[in-house]
Amino acid sequence: MSSDEVNPKAYPLADPQFTTTILDLLQQAVNYKQLRKGANEATKCLNRGVAEFIVMAADTEPLEILLHLPLLCEDKNVSYVFVRSKAALGRACGVTRPVIACAVTANEGSQLKSQIQSLQQNIERLLI
Repeated sequence: MSSDEVNPKAYPLADPQFTTTILDLLQQAVNYKQLRKGANEATKCLNRGVAEFIVMAADTEPLEILLHLPLLCEDKNVSYVFVRSKAALGRACGVTRPVIACAVTANEGSQLKSQIQSLQQNIERLLI
């Protein structure tokens, strides 16, 4: 597979403009302590019912190590989306390592609530 190709299993994939919006929100979520990094942490957030939405990296090798997340998301009725780069996802999460998945968690009275809801609606549109 070439570098500009993306695994077809990585669906829905955000376009570059939407990816920027998602990564901006993730950076803000770090400041508000509303971000869990890593596939294991994302899984825990889903199981506990505190995840608002899940962001995964489409360039994960092998991709199958995080394909349990979309299934869990659909069971729990949580939005999920793929972005192209795990390196960009890591930078947005405020770490120097690549991140393959992260979860934005719910927080009552958070200033990010309206942004999270509009992002969730945009993700739902991608799925249609």
